[in-house]
Amino acid sequence: MTHPLPFPRARRVALSVATGAALALATVSPSQAAAKIQHLTSPGGIEAWFVQDATVPLIAMEYYFAGGSAQDPKDKSGVANLVGDLLDEGSGDLDSKTFHERLDRRAIELSFSASRDTFRGSLRMLRDNKDEAFDLLRSALTSPHFDTADVERIRAQVISGLRRETTNPSSLASRKFLEVAFGDHPYGRQTKGTLDSVPTITVADMKDYVGRVLAKDGLKIAVVGDVDPATLGKLLDHTFGSLPAKANLTPVADVEAAKPPQRAFVPLDVPQTVITFGGPGVKRSDPNFMAAYVVNHILGGGGLSSRLYREVREKRGLAYSVFESLLWMEHSAIFIGNTGTRADRAGDTIDALEKEVRRIAEEGPTQKELDEAKSYLKGSQMLALDTSSKLAQALLQYQQDKLPIDYIEKRNAIVDAVTLDDAKAAAKRLWGQGLLTVIVGRAPHTPAQPAPKLK
Repeated sequence: MTHPLPFPRARRVALSVATGAALALATVSPSQAAAKIQHLTSPGGIEAWFVQDATVPLIAMEYYFAGGSAQDPKDKSGVANLVGDLLDEGSGDLDSKTFHERLDRRAIELSFSASRDTFRGSLRMLRDNKDEAFDLLRSALTSPHFDTADVERIRAQVISGLRRETTNPSSLASRKFLEVAFGDHPYGRQTKGTLDSVPTITVADMKDYVGRVLAKDGLKIAVVGDVDPATLGKLLDHTFGSLPAKANLTPVADVEAAKPPQRAFVPLDVPQTVITFGGPGVKRSDPNFMAAYVVNHILGGGGLSSRLYREVREKRGLAYSVFESLLWMEHSAIFIGNTGTRADRAGDTIDALEKEVRRIAEEGPTQKELDEAKSYLKGSQMLALDTSSKLAQALLQYQQDKLPIDYIEKRNAIVDAVTLDDAKAAAKRLWGQGLLTVIVGRAPHTPAQPAPKLK
């Protein structure tokens, strides 16, 4: 599944304690779900992947529209993010306060968020509240208010968050890494926008985005829960049927991340130096993707068992944690990792990272490492799909990745098919060129400076 960077902001309505406890019990067996996945088409032609499950009286729906923040105007990054934050701030004949009161009264979870390639939504409700839940979603998608008071309130919240990020080393490192990796391509921009762009976004910009992006031809849906196919088909038509038939998306070019090795330094007077590292990755459609996925788990994705954790944390005590993961998008792919250390140990930490990356690129993993990684990745699938919401999210991701509807059944065999030679080739491809590295913090041997006085 994609690893968003940075993670999109999604505001969710709080559930009551009693109802929240009931929703938490909504479990689905992945092995049973695999046999139950239906490709449902509503009377109006809306398609969805659907698992009917009456274990508890809950329905979870995940969906997206193709487009995402890559559709933001070049000089106005943050439009999609603002739209996501404002769609539930009043629509139809309901102002913001009344809209949220309706959600609260029925314990309905509704949220929107933007990633680089998609504009996503999530809806979760008890079965008996499905009509009201789907109707509120329909209203939010088709007749949002974008009232001035709500726009300025949400805009102020976004700007406040962006200001905080100017002193957050991890945020600065992520931002700089994407700039280095993608330059002027839309993937190099920030989904949440910037302190320069967000104040310039107008209601007209947001309405234009809604009109161009929220359309049926780019819509993918996954539903898991206690509803029959006929009823779900009617709900989908009611909710999405009046949207435009076709989106009007600006073409986004394929792009390969900048070639390593490169290094950038961002000065910031903080106690801990943050190091973000990465490079070109492997797209999900690549036939060698699973080999890359498995070997990446060995290097940096396996938590306490990964090579990077053992070398950087356990053997050398240079950092508290270190991780590395694959990030794949519609038009590119990267691998990216992160760690933090003292300023005077940043050089040693980078040396250790580069040494371990070079070693696996040259030698590949061992057969024992490969077998253990396969075993973990096969077993963890069951835990990753243990609730209706998780299963719906996975089914939506599989659609985005253009995988077959029976992928859950096939996945373990695909993992098993990765050979040691496949893993070695993937390691060389991923890490043979070295790293793009961004360091945020004090220059080595620079003493701490007093905080500036506020004026």
